[in-house]
Amino acid sequence: MTHHIITFGEIMLRLKAPGSERLFQSAYLEATFGGGEANVAVSLAIFGDHAVFVSALPRNPVGEECVSFLRGKGVDTSRIARGGDRVGIYYLESGASQRPSRVIYDRANSAFDKTPASAYDWDAIFDGADWFHLSGITPAISLNTAAIAKEAMLKAREKKVTISLDYNYRKNLWKYGKTAPEVMGEITALADFGLANEEDCQKALGIDGVGDLSEGTLDPGRYRDLCTKVLKKYPNLKAQAVTLRESHNANHNGWSACLFDGKEFYQSHHYEVTDIIDRVGTGDAFAAGLIHELVDGKPYQEAIEFAVAASCLKHSIPGDMNLVTVEEVNTLLAGGGTGRIQR
Repeated sequence: MTHHIITFGEIMLRLKAPGSERLFQSAYLEATFGGGEANVAVSLAIFGDHAVFVSALPRNPVGEECVSFLRGKGVDTSRIARGGDRVGIYYLESGASQRPSRVIYDRANSAFDKTPASAYDWDAIFDGADWFHLSGITPAISLNTAAIAKEAMLKAREKKVTISLDYNYRKNLWKYGKTAPEVMGEITALADFGLANEEDCQKALGIDGVGDLSEGTLDPGRYRDLCTKVLKKYPNLKAQAVTLRESHNANHNGWSACLFDGKEFYQSHHYEVTDIIDRVGTGDAFAAGLIHELVDGKPYQEAIEFAVAASCLKHSIPGDMNLVTVEEVNTLLAGGGTGRIQR
C-alpha cells in the first residue's frame, strides 16, 4: 500500500568543497541540493511512498532546477509555492580524521523565509494525507516560518494526520530573539512522535538532568532516562526515538538508535561505520526509515532496525539524500553488509 506523506521545510543549494578539501582550497565547488525535510521526502519516494514536499522556491533558473531535481527523485512538487528572489545556500567542508566537518549558511531572505502563510493551503495539502513530518530547522529560520510550522501542525492535528518532529537543533539559526526551547516547546506539544539525537533533546527542548551524553556511548539507563523526561514533559508523544553516534573520528563512527514508548525501551543493532563518505543527512535518512515503517503499522523494534540500517547506508552516499531502496536496506538487515560486488 502506498502511503501519502507530507514534509514541510526549506531546500537549499548545497555547495561543497571536493573530497576533503578546505573551502576554496581549489577553484571548484560541487553543486547539489539538500535540506532536512526535502531529504526525508526523497528517501520516502525512493522507498515507494507518495511523498509531497511543501516549500517555497523562486521562479528563476536555480529554483527551476531544484524543482526538476526533486521531480527526478519521484517527489510530488505540486505544493511548492513559487515566488521570492533567492534559493538559500549552504557551504559544506567535509572533515577527515580528527578535523570535523563545517557548515556555513547563506539563507537569509530566501524565498522560503519570506513566503507568507497565505501561500499554503493546508486544508488541501492534508487532504488524504497519512503522515506529516517537519523538523526544528524550519521554526529556527524566522518568526514567520515558526508561525507557519505551528499553523501546519494544528491543521494536521485537526485532520487527524500523524505528526513526526525531528528536533534538529541548529545553534547558528536561532537568531531572531526567541530561544529554541521557547518555540520548540509549543511545536513539540503538537507532535505524535519525537526524533532527535541527545543534544537535540537537551538544547532544543531544554531537557536537563541526564548528565553529559555527548560521547554517544549507549548506556541504556541514561538514554531511557532522557526519553522518560521528554515523554513526561510532552505527554502527547507516543514515542521518542534517539539516534546514537559514537564519533571515533570524522571517518569512523559507531551508529545505532533507541526508542522508548513509555513502557518498553527498544535498542537497535549497532553498526561500526568506517570510511565515511558523507554523514550529512543521516538523521533525515533515519527519520524517513522510521516513518516508512511506522506509517505501515510495523512494530517499534522492526521500525527502528529498518531506520538505523537505512541511515547506516546513507554514510556511504555523497550528497544530502539517501538514495537506497527498501531492498538494499533489507539486504543489510539480513546480514549483507560485506560490500561484496552484487552481480
